[in-house]
Amino acid sequence: MTDRKKYDSPPYHKRAVALGYDITKDSAPKIKAKGKGYVAEEIIERAEKHQIPIQQDASLVEILSQLELNDRIPENLYEVVAEVFAFIYHIDREELVKRRS
Repeated sequence: MTDRKKYDSPPYHKRAVALGYDITKDSAPKIKAKGKGYVAEEIIERAEKHQIPIQQDASLVEILSQLELNDRIPENLYEVVAEVFAFIYHIDREELVKRRS
């Protein structure tokens, strides 16, 4: 028997945006993936599978969802997105310390 509960009621309200930043190539973070519903769920599942930190911010997702894939974030969002990357850095650093202990 398969547990289909997850698929019986689609997550209509879920939205996700994945950001990427390569300091050697990019002048600002870019939209790497975005979606809602099942697509958002897939983005989140892949992030979890690859141990990529996830931060929830509905307002920021709403704004970033308006951009196209591979668009750079606009300057007026630099500070907010910098906070997201600082959060990720903090999480990565904590994980590194745990692994070394």
